[in-house]
Amino acid sequence: MSAPGIQRVAAFYERLAPESLDRLGEVYAADAAFTDPFNDVIGVDAIRRIFEHMFATVHLPVFKVDAIASEGRNGFLTWTFSFQTGKAGARRDWTVKGATHVRFNAHGKVCMHYDYWDPAQALYEKTPLVGGVFRWLRRRLSSGTQ
Repeated sequence: MSAPGIQRVAAFYERLAPESLDRLGEVYAADAAFTDPFNDVIGVDAIRRIFEHMFATVHLPVFKVDAIASEGRNGFLTWTFSFQTGKAGARRDWTVKGATHVRFNAHGKVCMHYDYWDPAQALYEKTPLVGGVFRWLRRRLSSGTQ
């Protein structure tokens, strides 16, 4: 059941735009749970607010799905999320790699969405002031085998 569902999720994210948010209910169940490193919400309206906030705070957000797998009602995606921050003329490019686990309900809609990605490596280490602290901490905790 999830193979077509995970394909639908992948296509939705690769085409994600402000105008596509009206179609969230075609992909997500009304009571879907959505969790990522910054959010833990339930319901399509709450999920929509996450994406509205994303579109309001970053420029040119793009998800590229790198790999897809499914097993029963579970689907898995690995992805690359790229976006820009800053004002015109001083934009900064960002790239975040991550993975998503989704579970589908009996109607083929996403009822659970869990994003896995490392905000420290993806964002904090590249941020002035706190970045140095996170890089130092990573070096300190690393086994040094890299």
